[in-house]
Amino acid sequence: MEGAVAAADQSLDPAAVPSAYSSFSNLPLVAAFVSFVAAQSLKIVTTWYKEKRWDLKRMAGSGGMPSSHSATVIGLTVAIGLRDGTGGSLFAIALVLASIVMYDASSVRFHAGRQAEVLNQIVFELPPEHPLADSRPLREPLGHTPPQVAAGAALGCIIAYILYLISLLGV
Repeated sequence: MEGAVAAADQSLDPAAVPSAYSSFSNLPLVAAFVSFVAAQSLKIVTTWYKEKRWDLKRMAGSGGMPSSHSATVIGLTVAIGLRDGTGGSLFAIALVLASIVMYDASSVRFHAGRQAEVLNQIVFELPPEHPLADSRPLREPLGHTPPQVAAGAALGCIIAYILYLISLLGV
């Protein structure tokens, strides 16, 4: 009987019930999301600066400056480190995940994009009667250069730290 009463008391505890507010107060989740949105938004600005044209498609595209993958995982990792400390398993997992994602973005995916460029050029130069001449071009901007990855990582760090400071103010 006491077990049933204790379970009923726990079910009425507001801390035991997840709410929409708890998602917004989750610093690592918010830092990752804001870092992603900021990086994707900055791609529009960097495209305008580089090519002198506005391209809203960059909001949904991969590749480019800064790396939203790096910004997201570093924002998450730094927020976990600031909130929970760097000595725990959660920080270690986030750091390893961030390292893998950034390596993949700057190496594997970057080189896959370069291969796509070469393959598209080969297909473009095929005679019209070739069966592959009408194939759709492969997406080329897949990965990131090391500076793009570093810029994304710096953006994620800055956003996580700013959000952490805001959370200390209780805003």
